[in-house]
Amino acid sequence: MKRTLITFAAIVGFAGVAAADPLEGNWRTPADDNGNSGIVQVAPCGAALCGTLVQAFDAGGNSIQTPNIGRQIISNTTPAGGGEYRGQVWSPDRDKTYNSRLQLNGNRLAVSGCVLGICRDGGTWTRN
Repeated sequence: MKRTLITFAAIVGFAGVAAADPLEGNWRTPADDNGNSGIVQVAPCGAALCGTLVQAFDAGGNSIQTPNIGRQIISNTTPAGGGEYRGQVWSPDRDKTYNSRLQLNGNRLAVSGCVLGICRDGGTWTRN
């Protein structure tokens, strides 16, 4: 009996670790002020979620090389309930980090944020 309980506890513990957060994955950003967009890969980083720019595109949809590839776009992001996440989002076109609100709805992610009282709509990202 004791052995069964230990096995059950181990399975439940590993199941929790293996369960991915719904925000995890690749997200395509809308075009920024420069017409560029990108793919942001969201994954766990410590107790939070972070997103790294893994690919960038110009206004014509062509893949481009930029020093921002590999940079963290989303950081310190945690679930707030009801599909909402709070954290920080760095905007490459303005080189500003915003306190962010991300609202997940299926394969769409509404992104917004504020810095020093100035708020910005980051558009809707789509799961890629």
